[in-house]
Amino acid sequence: MEQLTIITDDKVGLLADISYILGKAKINIESLMVVSMSGKAILTFFVKDALRATRLLKANGYKVLESEILIVKLKDEPGQLSKMSSLLVSENINILNLYFVAKDKGYSLLALRVDKPKKARKVLEPYLALDEEA
Repeated sequence: MEQLTIITDDKVGLLADISYILGKAKINIESLMVVSMSGKAILTFFVKDALRATRLLKANGYKVLESEILIVKLKDEPGQLSKMSSLLVSENINILNLYFVAKDKGYSLLALRVDKPKKARKVLEPYLALDEEA
């Protein structure tokens, strides 16, 4: 799965503009995180058609960064994150970003960006929530 990130000057209406561009093209935002600091806005989001979304946003003047993300599903109980991350450590795979996506029926979904995604996909195969490999 691809994560899209836009870093731009923070301004009133920024989110409205980006969501309008995507909405007009019938591209649904699956997940979104927005942070504003020091006059900059950082928008990180997932859409089903990342390539099309990237083209549209770039055509409208936004600089878009793309990153491969792994979505993992963990039992919602103590020690599960440690168990999963230890598998990565044993293979010398560094976690660059990790954030909580959702919680449902005793499980948590996490989004991971790692330095070796292909290797991580093999190591974390039992935890993968989505089949991201094309």
